[in-house]
Amino acid sequence: MGIQLETSVCGLFQIRYPIFLAGMAGGPSTVKLTAAVSAAGGLGTLGAAYMEPAAIRKAIQEIRELTDLPFAVNLFAIEVRDDNTRIGEAQQQLNLLRDKLGIPHAEDGPVLTPNLFREQLAVLLEEKVPVISTAFGVLPPEYMGQAKSAGLRVITMVTTVEEAVLAEQSGCDAVVAQGSEAGGHRGTFDVSQHPSGANIGTFALVPQIVDRVGVPVIAAGGIMDGRGVAAALALGAQGVQMGTRFLTAVESGAHASYQQALLASTEESTVITKVFSGRPARGIRNDFIAQWDAGGLEPLPFPTQNTATRDIRNAAQRGSNAQYMSLWAGQGTRMLTSGQKAADIVAETVRQALAILS
Repeated sequence: MGIQLETSVCGLFQIRYPIFLAGMAGGPSTVKLTAAVSAAGGLGTLGAAYMEPAAIRKAIQEIRELTDLPFAVNLFAIEVRDDNTRIGEAQQQLNLLRDKLGIPHAEDGPVLTPNLFREQLAVLLEEKVPVISTAFGVLPPEYMGQAKSAGLRVITMVTTVEEAVLAEQSGCDAVVAQGSEAGGHRGTFDVSQHPSGANIGTFALVPQIVDRVGVPVIAAGGIMDGRGVAAALALGAQGVQMGTRFLTAVESGAHASYQQALLASTEESTVITKVFSGRPARGIRNDFIAQWDAGGLEPLPFPTQNTATRDIRNAAQRGSNAQYMSLWAGQGTRMLTSGQKAADIVAETVRQALAILS
């Protein structure tokens, strides 16, 4: 059709359109969704933060069977350590939720979260994944050096100007400026400094980062269509990252009940909460959040809270009960569509953006 929407990131990442799929770990991200976005001209991203290293390798190989175009794999750039100091009282409160679902109470004692980051990263380097994407921080220097030596591109999600500068100094090829409207985990590096995450809106964050770094900036947060792309480019961004928009795509791995909750939600439905994982994340408020908040107990730190709540979230999925799932979502959910293929979402977004920019 002769559609052209090119910026500097298109050449840098060898993609046709400056549209990046967010790395949505924990179910929504699939091989088919990743490959579909890449095949449509964007950069598909596999959200692999919770995957075993062997499963990541298999997924990478499956993506390559579906497309020969570039894609990214996203990890949490953090060495996880459990803090079981308050595990007993947390489990008591979680047992009230388990009772609601009719599942067994947790066993006494500490929870153990596998620390897989370095093994996961080794797979990405061995498989020479075209783009490594990180949240919660930058790659450790030794791994950044290996990635750059292998000719791989590296992107890091940032939520402040200071984080963007640190990412550029570490060697990142681009940064994703994650505004507060974005769904899922806040990418904030230091949650001890920002307990609820740094929450600067996309419209304010993007131009301030653009003014301070020399690498391309990819805007994220509340971008759901071509209007958002045009606005991001006007603010100085060289591309956009979209996550929520693809949660109801045909290729999405989001549970059917999760998708129904998304389609029924509005701009007022989401909150930033730590009750599921211990790190601040934006999702649709449901009974899990309301009941935990009513108990008045501070969630355990990440990843301990995430591990402690997993059995509840898994049971909710088995029972198609969205009230006890983590329903990560951004603030633009009225713009979601049901049953649309990822390729059509990309094409439609490009057409809308071009109509505005032409």
